[in-house]
Amino acid sequence: MTQDHRIKSFEDFWPYYVSEHQRPGTRALHFIGSSAGLVCLIAALLTGRWWLIVAGLVIGYALAWISHFSIEHNKPATFRYPLWSFAADWRMWSLTLRGQMGAEVKRVVRAS
Repeated sequence: MTQDHRIKSFEDFWPYYVSEHQRPGTRALHFIGSSAGLVCLIAALLTGRWWLIVAGLVIGYALAWISHFSIEHNKPATFRYPLWSFAADWRMWSLTLRGQMGAEVKRVVRAS
């Protein structure tokens, strides 16, 4: 993807997002970070300790960004597409939880 090219739909964004998350270690750290963020959100709702929401975001994004810089060796998609990236994180989380993300990576890489 060139600097001038802007993705205009989530449907077009998803293959780009998947291609930026090909390594299992990257996906694992995203899953751990998103899961920790979800636990923090639930804890905040149950306890009224709203700072846990911020903690969850920090933990989730820190693990994701570390994985991009140290494992995948690319820039996080969230830098250019923050909302679509957030939505795609949860789609990837769901596919990972169901054991389907590896197959999705293979499908997207094969189609490109």
